[in-house]
Amino acid sequence: MESYTIESNKKKSRLPARLDAAQSGTGLILGLFMWVHMLLVGSIILGKGAFNWVAKTMELAFLSDSGHGYPIAVFFAVSGVFTLFIIHALLGIRKFPINWKQHRIMRDQMVLMKHQDTNLWYIQALTGFIMFFAGSVHLYIMLTNPGSIDPYLSADRIVSGNMWFVYLILLICVELHGTIGLYRLCMKWGWFQGKDNNGRESRAKLKQLKNRLTIFFLSIGILALLVFVVIGIGHRDKVGERYSSGHAAVVEEADQAEPAAEEALPAVEAPEPAEETPAGAADAEHAAPAADHAAEGTHADAAPDAEADDHAPADAAHEEPAAHGTGEPGDTHSAEETH
Repeated sequence: MESYTIESNKKKSRLPARLDAAQSGTGLILGLFMWVHMLLVGSIILGKGAFNWVAKTMELAFLSDSGHGYPIAVFFAVSGVFTLFIIHALLGIRKFPINWKQHRIMRDQMVLMKHQDTNLWYIQALTGFIMFFAGSVHLYIMLTNPGSIDPYLSADRIVSGNMWFVYLILLICVELHGTIGLYRLCMKWGWFQGKDNNGRESRAKLKQLKNRLTIFFLSIGILALLVFVVIGIGHRDKVGERYSSGHAAVVEEADQAEPAAEEALPAVEAPEPAEETPAGAADAEHAAPAADHAAEGTHADAAPDAEADDHAPADAAHEEPAAHGTGEPGDTHSAEETH
């Protein structure tokens, strides 16, 4: 009894409360950053140009004359997020079950209590454990490559770098962990507390808001990841090439100009190949005009004789058709000699 009195008179440490406050503060900053980050990454849904504009804005491109920006700004931003991430993870580990016996006791209590918020804490703890590894990989890549935030480079990292599975797991864990954590912060510190004394009404509203936000951000994240996968598959043959807004505009104009040019051009039929003419047929074609000229000359020479035939005897007139009936050129000259 005396020892109990001595222990009770000791000043209690405020360290656990301060650690809880630090964990809540870092979790709040990271949770809000996660929402903003997902909205910025989701700009790829609007097109490569929109995502490139967001990336250049994060690099403070509007402050540079060349428009290329300062990747060092991304480096400092990622460094700050990485530091908060490590601190938050270390503060959260102290509440994890450190052995299988503690984990078994916690699971038995969860089954007996059947308390939904306790189940949400377990999901948050499990996703936080996975995020400690997957999130560290992602942040380390961004920390060592601050200038690689680009529609093509990001898509190449997801597809050609085979990081799509890591980002998919990280996306699900981040969204669940962040929304559950923000909900539990509101309930722990009494934020948005309703007028009811027991807080059931406010708890139900916050839980409904949490579910809607989870569905919303998961939908944006998965859709953005699918868009990156499509871009990465189409960019496999040009891995490492950066996105250029001017080049993309020229390519787009060229693609639009090609169908218009095809419609403007009239349909031109291909010329049929000339048939080969045998040598004998060609000689016959050249000989035909000569024969026609010779025939015309023959009829012209025979015209004066025809006038003389009008005064010739009837026997000679009967002999002339016989001479022409042979069909031989020599017979025609013989008849004229007879006249």
